[in-house]
Amino acid sequence: MTAPALTIAEILDQPAVVPLWPTVGRALGLAESTTYQLASEDRLPIEVIRLGRRRVARTIDLHRFLGLAPQENGAAPTYQVGATAGNDEAAGYQPAASVEQSAPTAK
Repeated sequence: MTAPALTIAEILDQPAVVPLWPTVGRALGLAESTTYQLASEDRLPIEVIRLGRRRVARTIDLHRFLGLAPQENGAAPTYQVGATAGNDEAAGYQPAASVEQSAPTAK
């Protein structure tokens, strides 16, 4: 049985390092066994850090993968935390507008 996915508010309220299960797995909508299987095959979309027998991930990596961290060009996502728990649509997630950048010119 899979636990319900984490809401954006729950994801943003995590410490700097989070365990693979339940935090990373639930945020990605994966079952516990799938989360650990992908981690052992080095196929999770974020870096896995081994601390003894524990496997953790940096929260900022999770935020970046989910599009919840500020972009390097300064554009930050906007979101509104709703009263209902559920997926991104229920939480009112709105991705940030893309910022057009001009290409550097050679001199």
